[in-house]
Amino acid sequence: MAEKSFAIEGMNCASCAAHVEKAAAKVEGITFASVNLATERLTISYDERKMSPDRVLDAVSKAGYRAIDDEKERRATRSETTRLRRRLTWSLLFTVPLLVLTMSAMAGARLPALISPESSPLAFALMQLLLTTPVIITGRSFYIAGSKTLLRGNPGMDTLVAMGTAAAYLYGIYATIRIAGGEAHYVHNLYFESAATIITLITTGRFLEARSKASAGSAIRKLLSLAPPLATVIRDGKEKTVPASKVKVGEMVVARPGERFPTDGTVTSGSTSADESMLTGESTPVEKEEGSEVTGGSINLNGSVVYRATRVGSETTLARIVKLMEDAQGSKAPIARLADKISGIFVPVVMALAFLAGGAWLTATGDFRLAFTVLISVLIIACPCALGLATPVAVMVGTGRGAQQGILVKSGEALETARKAKVVVLDKTGTVTTGIPVVTDLVPVNGTDEKTLLSHAAAAESRSEHPVAKAVIRFAEERGVSDSGPDRFSALPGYGVEASFEGTHILAGSKRLMSERKVDTTESDNKADELALQGKTIMYIAVNGRNAGILAVADTIREGSAGAVAKMKEMGLEVIMITGDSLQTANHIAAEAGIEKVVAGVLPGDKAGEIRKIIGNGKSVIMVGDGINDAPALATADVGIAIGSGTDVAIEAADVVLIKNDLHDVVRTLRLSHFTIRNIRQNLFWAFFYNIMGIPVAMGVLHIFGGPLLNPMIAAAAMSFSSVSVVWNALRLRKIKL
Repeated sequence: MAEKSFAIEGMNCASCAAHVEKAAAKVEGITFASVNLATERLTISYDERKMSPDRVLDAVSKAGYRAIDDEKERRATRSETTRLRRRLTWSLLFTVPLLVLTMSAMAGARLPALISPESSPLAFALMQLLLTTPVIITGRSFYIAGSKTLLRGNPGMDTLVAMGTAAAYLYGIYATIRIAGGEAHYVHNLYFESAATIITLITTGRFLEARSKASAGSAIRKLLSLAPPLATVIRDGKEKTVPASKVKVGEMVVARPGERFPTDGTVTSGSTSADESMLTGESTPVEKEEGSEVTGGSINLNGSVVYRATRVGSETTLARIVKLMEDAQGSKAPIARLADKISGIFVPVVMALAFLAGGAWLTATGDFRLAFTVLISVLIIACPCALGLATPVAVMVGTGRGAQQGILVKSGEALETARKAKVVVLDKTGTVTTGIPVVTDLVPVNGTDEKTLLSHAAAAESRSEHPVAKAVIRFAEERGVSDSGPDRFSALPGYGVEASFEGTHILAGSKRLMSERKVDTTESDNKADELALQGKTIMYIAVNGRNAGILAVADTIREGSAGAVAKMKEMGLEVIMITGDSLQTANHIAAEAGIEKVVAGVLPGDKAGEIRKIIGNGKSVIMVGDGINDAPALATADVGIAIGSGTDVAIEAADVVLIKNDLHDVVRTLRLSHFTIRNIRQNLFWAFFYNIMGIPVAMGVLHIFGGPLLNPMIAAAAMSFSSVSVVWNALRLRKIKL
């Protein structure tokens, strides 16, 4: 399956988004289609064998909208905000004098006889017509889009606006003709100011929305701006400046003080410190020396270094973060489905209610002006903009705020699900602990000396990627012991390794491995038990089927783990640690971290099974891990959270990625989820409340009991304000303290 996204022009409400989504989903070969109103983007998954994504362009066009692929979108020079600003300026230029003219007449102010409604009613009407017509022309997009969607049987917000303002404008022309025919009383039945003011107010609302949406997406733009356009590389022994996009993996890149690293890489010469706050949120510089990893977009502070490019282009850490954010901001939270369902049927129902209410008032009173006012007011006030924006804008701002803190949430669903969690399962190695164990004890037996024992252990572990293996290799190097590679090597997940070296068969791993291979470990068991009680991991070494001794390796608890666990408990969460280590080692680490429940001795393939057991008990689970062996469990959990220093596999399987190696970010993720979903609920409540209260008022329910009748201009202002208020409320998430 392939994935592609398009920018969509012409969408203004949740109903519009639903129509586009439905049109795209009907195209043969598309397996998934989702529209985000806040970002105005359509994302599709499709079978490349069955269709070309270009077919989506036609499907969206037939639905009355315009789809633009990414390349064309990037080439566009005129932004939506600029277009709306221009439209608003022209609308105000004519609407303001129109309102001055009509309001002055309504207030009884003395107007020049030439345009006075009493002495020159036709001139008064024509002046209004002349001022209103440019506003109608400026707002022609309402009528173009509204008529297209209506003719295709998919009316949306623009349809409501177009019908209401067109009716007011055309009736004003009709009244002007009657005035010209000598019926001067029609001067009191002109609706020109309503049509112009409604268009101007809605254009104002959309302009403010566009500005707010642009502000909401600022996190992505800030990240994109971090990538420097140029890079200095060494080619043919000379430094050469090239576009950063042209740097190849393996090339040597020069970074001088004050410059941003153009790609990810590994330092080969020189030393410096780097400002990585754009990724981690931490302001403290990170020291870089030979062998250190550097991240594209971070700032080289005080030294010149040469590094080998390891990730370039779309594979850099920065590019991947941007992609994760774009995917998250284009996704929907499950809570949005309610709004989508309602919006899909909302517009046709509103149109029916508008004509029903207008007809009822006309029948009951015979007052056409009253009935007409009711019809227009219902059409205008019921536009479902706020419903469509309630969820996506909050998700956009919330994920952006998370990214600023080094928390990358991949989807709106993960954001919503996280707050429902009852259990947090923590992997031990690399999550609760630093994941950088060190050899603390070397205990040879059966006549083996320390150097020989260490040499065999290093030879066996030299091809393993396990943290314990790396600790053994580091220890051997420090002792000056050679770690020549084995002739044959095999990893035994959950048990250890098996290798052959210069005709010698070596087993290195757990006591369970030794038991299964019938190796007698009696001489090492007492010391092994003693060391295990100290929280150390025991590695048995067997040479040619005979126990040669043990190595003890200790992994230190990560700074802040205990504090993070305490905060999780304060939030009412049950915290469980899961590990493949022995129960003794696990209990020792768990006690340091303040974790009461431990699941130890779990094979990598069984971690997912343990997660399923908890879910089977009716509890929502967050799994936090970093290794390849954690990937199935991360994918199985309701929400998988990967520590940023973890493997690519774990990061891909997770729903949330933490850039920093800090368990406090798990707590911050939960807070972000809580704040964002609360914000969405506030938005949805006010959007629903507005429509529930506004439509009956517009229909004249209060007027039945002697109350006021809603003016169409006030309805337009209220509708626009509801949309803008939803966006502004979502923008408050940028200031939340995690």
